[in-house]
Amino acid sequence: QVQLVESGGGLVQPGGSLRLSCAASGFTSAYYGIGWFRQAPGKEREGVSYISRSSGGSSTYYKDSVKGRFTISRDNAKNTVYLQMNSLLPEDTAVYYCATRRAYGNGWYDPSDFGSWGQGTQVTVSS
Repeated sequence: QVQLVESGGGLVQPGGSLRLSCAASGFTSAYYGIGWFRQAPGKEREGVSYISRSSGGSSTYYKDSVKGRFTISRDNAKNTVYLQMNSLLPEDTAVYYCATRRAYGNGWYDPSDFGSWGQGTQVTVSS
């Protein structure tokens, strides 16, 4: 059974850090591009970061507002993709999801290109 499970969310003060994990089971995540998305209350789901499949060099991509603060990486031995989030801001508050890329029609930031969504992990940045 193909499954992604996110973890690592929580409550953190502005300026703090969190590391999210996206653990894959039932398939080899290295063969797929993996995206991190987030959805705040009342807003659409948006692409935050993306790492291409290992055969594509594991290239990384970021939403402009998180560049320099977030880092995506993969550990193929653990079948896991990470999102290191530093210098967190209140506007980073959202449920964060990971997903596998299934199509290449609309860009890495478009949720419609992705499937096998995890259940999400809540990130709250507040003092």
